[in-house]
Amino acid sequence: MALAPSSASAGEKALMHCFAFTVIDGATAAEWKAFTDATDELPGKIEGLERVWYGKLRRPLRQFGRNRDEPNLRQWGVCMEMKDEAALQVYADHEAHTAWVSVYEKVRVPGTTTFDILGQ
Repeated sequence: MALAPSSASAGEKALMHCFAFTVIDGATAAEWKAFTDATDELPGKIEGLERVWYGKLRRPLRQFGRNRDEPNLRQWGVCMEMKDEAALQVYADHEAHTAWVSVYEKVRVPGTTTFDILGQ
């Protein structure tokens, strides 16, 4: 059973685009609902974007800015599974991504901790 997940992903060429962010303290329930709804809709709007995962991080990530005495805590994260690296570029330039960012910006402090994982 433990081998099933790793053998299922062996040889995957997908890309996982992930980012953690600091939430806006005053974000409303309606803004959070708009964010989750818009995030859920992205795979149906952008070719090559297969799945999205999002939620509160089990442990916040500390991200130090200019004032090293006051770290930003990244409390939430999003991961987007892309078909391949080309799909990431489609996503970045897509009008649905632009529209999604306008909703996302209402629940997060500017700045993210972003990384991409390449399938082997």
